[in-house]
Amino acid sequence: MNSTSVKALAFDVFGTVVDWYGSIALEGEILGESKGITNVDWGRFASAWRGAYRPSMDMVRTGEMPWTNLDELHRMALDRLLDEFDVDGLTEAEKDHFNRVWHRLEPWPDATAGLARLRKRFIITTLSNGNMELLADLASNTGIRWHHILSAEQFKHYKYDHEVYHGAAEVLGLSLDQIMLVAAHKDDLRVGHSLGMMTAFVHRPAEFGPDQPTDGSPESWIDLHATDFLNLADRLGA
Repeated sequence: MNSTSVKALAFDVFGTVVDWYGSIALEGEILGESKGITNVDWGRFASAWRGAYRPSMDMVRTGEMPWTNLDELHRMALDRLLDEFDVDGLTEAEKDHFNRVWHRLEPWPDATAGLARLRKRFIITTLSNGNMELLADLASNTGIRWHHILSAEQFKHYKYDHEVYHGAAEVLGLSLDQIMLVAAHKDDLRVGHSLGMMTAFVHRPAEFGPDQPTDGSPESWIDLHATDFLNLADRLGA
């Protein structure tokens, strides 16, 4: 791998930088305790909510739905899941607050320190399906100082549409081969690789919860495999 040409690191966010499963399950438990809801497995709820993520975005990508930002897609899924899990008695304000749990996701333990190191050597940016407000709130809540916040919302396309990756390069004023895409998801990296980006896979074994193992096997087409962001910083000399 020749990383000397890399000027910027573009990070997937959900699952790569922040722990959606643990954060949502915990907030669900707190909500359940406050409302006397005892019939919900909040880990399963978190998984089901995340499971709606790709199908809802694909409806936008295929033109079945007009452009709809991720907050709105999450709310559509939440309303359906509250019915499916027989969650009753939430006010509109409580539903809205719970929907915005995605703005309050906790970073993985290595994320903040690792990104601080990487920031000293590279431009660091998000490249996420999250909308701008969501990503800005996550940055504020986690204390992560991105050089740029790049969102699918800016390009009116969701990953894996090529417009997102090309749009990032255009905003950064770089060629795709000067950007390393960093993600815990091989599908995202596969698209970036096909377009000429450098790729770094960061394995997040607990992303989908304690009972759902993730595929951390090496791939010949991935330029760099890392165990976490601190290891990534080590590997990149940051």
